[in-house]
Amino acid sequence: MQLRFDALDGHLAKTLAPLYVITSDEHLLALEAADKIRRTAKAQGFYEREILTVERSFKWGALLAANQSQSLFGDKKLIDLRIPTGKPGKDGGQALQDYVANLSPDNLTLITLPKLDWATQKAAWVGSLQQAAVYIDIPLVERNQLPGWISMRLSLQQQSADRQSLDFIADRVEGNLLAAHQEIQKLALLHPAGKLSFEQIHDAVLNVARYDVFKLNEAMLAGDVARLVRMLNGLKGEGEALPLVLWAMAEEIRTLLKLKSGMAQGRPLSALLKEYRIWGPREKLMDPALRRVSLANLRAALQEASQVDKMVKGLRAKAFAGDPWDALLQLGLRVAKAA
Repeated sequence: MQLRFDALDGHLAKTLAPLYVITSDEHLLALEAADKIRRTAKAQGFYEREILTVERSFKWGALLAANQSQSLFGDKKLIDLRIPTGKPGKDGGQALQDYVANLSPDNLTLITLPKLDWATQKAAWVGSLQQAAVYIDIPLVERNQLPGWISMRLSLQQQSADRQSLDFIADRVEGNLLAAHQEIQKLALLHPAGKLSFEQIHDAVLNVARYDVFKLNEAMLAGDVARLVRMLNGLKGEGEALPLVLWAMAEEIRTLLKLKSGMAQGRPLSALLKEYRIWGPREKLMDPALRRVSLANLRAALQEASQVDKMVKGLRAKAFAGDPWDALLQLGLRVAKAA
């Protein structure tokens, strides 16, 4: 059965299933979900815990052996299987299918995986896990959801803040939910319950954002100039590779150009999005971005990206001499501020 992260507490208060699967790239929430399951299991007599981590040299027979072996002290056992790559391979996929078909009543199994890509989700072993387990797929907390998430976490410690303060925290911790959690806990240590002022939050919260080069395109598509500038400065400060940043931005511009050209030929946007495999949060950003930017502007942006590429490689064009990071910003602004 599928179970949302926010429904886990209610589920564990009623029952404990023999098999749980957690899949997520949101490491804090995945860890919290796993900890809740482990605590509940221990409270119900699963005192022994066997941790198995799937690495290159991992032998899948160890999983089957753990399932068949009895606890040294006669206790019920928690088998904690971790697959950091989310790719068990052919042998591992078959071993997982065999495992879930023969679960021991004396064991509880917890399997943790990263977020599975589209192709992996179609694998037979994933289908077997989804059918046999309580399957908890935890999505990322996107930037537009972050202020609400922070507000909810503050409320758990009887604190609150206005929207300006929530946005301030979100800007400082973007892409780093664990740091957000730590900053929220710090506010509980520094200040009593109640509403926090902007000044209290400003003085306490550090700038611990982690900028993802692929999230940069979200700011560009959304026309969020302040976030675009902040993320580019952050990527520059973190020493991100210029070619990677340029590639990500140029690929997004190419995609916009393909979509805009298709729409100019009379094709519906929904069909084009499906053809180019665009879905999720990115899909929602495409329509307003395409309304904002013209076909001519996109063609000019692609030519500009080619010139920035020459700068990055040290082949400076006269019209584009200067700092390549500034040139990247101007490229992003061409799309973000297009009218």
